[in-house]
Amino acid sequence: MRQFEAEVDITVPFHDIDSIGVAWHGHYAKYFEIARCALLDSFNYGYDAMRESGFMWPVIDMRIRYIKPVRFGQRVIVKATLREWENRLLIDYLVSDQASGQRLTRGTTSQVAVDMKNGEMCFVSPAILFERLGIER
Repeated sequence: MRQFEAEVDITVPFHDIDSIGVAWHGHYAKYFEIARCALLDSFNYGYDAMRESGFMWPVIDMRIRYIKPVRFGQRVIVKATLREWENRLLIDYLVSDQASGQRLTRGTTSQVAVDMKNGEMCFVSPAILFERLGIER
């Protein structure tokens, strides 16, 4: 089976740090989003393409497991891997230290297609997704 994944490099900025000197936990959603956009763009179905196809894909669930904190100026790699696409987009994330490769954080997000014409959630991913992934149904 074909693997769909993308990696982005992020240097943790000062404005992401909390009072104890580590990246505030809420910023990980942003790091995941940056990697997710790179992943979606890799098969030409980023957010603009989604909207143009008549579907929005809201995040309906996000889970994060913090293993080690990231700090100001630390360079990390955020890897996003598309694990499921038949009925939803299930994306796994791995945040690793760029220098050592040490795992720092992992997580997942789930997104479902919503038809923009009627606001109805789709129980099966729309054909356009399979087309962009190059998968026959």
